[in-house]
Formats: sequence, C-alpha cells, structure tokens
Amino acid sequence: MIEIIDSHFVTSAPNIRLAPPNEFQNEIAFMARSNTGKSSLLNTLTQRKSLAKVSATPGKTRLINCFDAVFMDRESGDKLNAVLVDLPGFGYAKVAKSLKTDWESNLTDFISQRKQIRIFVHLIDCRHPDLEIDTSVAQYLEEICTPNQYIIRVFTKIDKLNQKELGILKSRFPDALMVSNSKRRGVDKIVGVLYDKLKEPLL
Repeated sequence: MIEIIDSHFVTSAPNIRLAPPNEFQNEIAFMARSNTGKSSLLNTLTQRKSLAKVSATPGKTRLINCFDAVFMDRESGDKLNAVLVDLPGFGYAKVAKSLKTDWESNLTDFISQRKQIRIFVHLIDCRHPDLEIDTSVAQYLEEICTPNQYIIRVFTKIDKLNQKELGILKSRFPDALMVSNSKRRGVDKIVGVLYDKLKEPLL
C-alpha cells in the first residue's frame, strides 16, 4: 500500500518568478475549476485536515501554494519525495477584471513554463463533466505536456452520483480516476497512481 506519510506547507508564490527553487522534476500540480473540491482532496490524500485551506468562498485562493510530501510504499519501505502544488482555481469571475487577467496569466505561465512539474492533476466535478472551461484546460494541457510529464484526470464528488450515472461516466472516461473525499472512495488509488508516475524514469 502506498501512503503519504508526511507533508507540510513550504511557501506561497504569486507567480512562477517567485516560486521556490527545485532541482528535481517531482512536482504534482493540482488544478481545477473553483469549488471542485481541490483543497479537500489534498487534505484527504495527505491525511491532514487542514494542510490546504478549504474556503467557503470559491476562488478565494489566488496564490500558488507548495507543500513538501513524502510517499511511502508500506510493503517495501521505499520512500519518495515530491512537491504538491495547489494552484488557484480557474474560471472564477468575482474579482476585478484587471486582477483576473493578471491572475490567469500567472497561472498559465506557471503551468506552461514550470519544468519541475511531473504530473498535472486535473480535477473535474463529476456532475458537470462537459463544461467548456474544463474541455479547454484539458486541450491546453495536451498541447503543452512534454514526454516527461503526465496528465491525470480525476472526477470528484462521485458520491453525488447513483450507480447508473457513475457507470456512464466511467464508460465515457475509462482512463479517469474517480474520488469521493467524504467517503474516501478512490483515494488510495490516486496516491498509488501518483507514486507510480513519479517513479517512472525520465526520458
């Protein structure tokens, strides 16, 4: 079994220029439309109730938040260091237009230029799988992703679907992962997939 056995906050940065230095390509960037459960998932994955702040106001997080994390294979005892990057929610409109433009520009710069990113985790609310903004983000990631980077699509809040709806979603997106923070469904699988991807040799 793979677990995240340790995690802690490192720093927050407004843009890529002020992001912390890192000599390894071991960063996992979590990105999602606002109010998709991104911060809650980070807390669930790390087994920390308040590692990432969960806001009642969608889109309140405007900084790039970095957390050091240690993955461990309980069977072999092997450990792996990684950086979890909590990116600001995209598509949030309740900010001044000038701020929104700067904010989204900084987010795009980080995603496209931060070479230390190994894995992009794109979270999507399972009840809204076809929103234009998520489709655009998915296409953009495909365009910028390098051979040494991976994209993982995760549908959140699957406890909100009945079995038939969940079955349809899985048939439409067979490669996606499914998770429920409140029920802890799919959490262990996500941790295992992240660990396996991080261990893949660089090309």
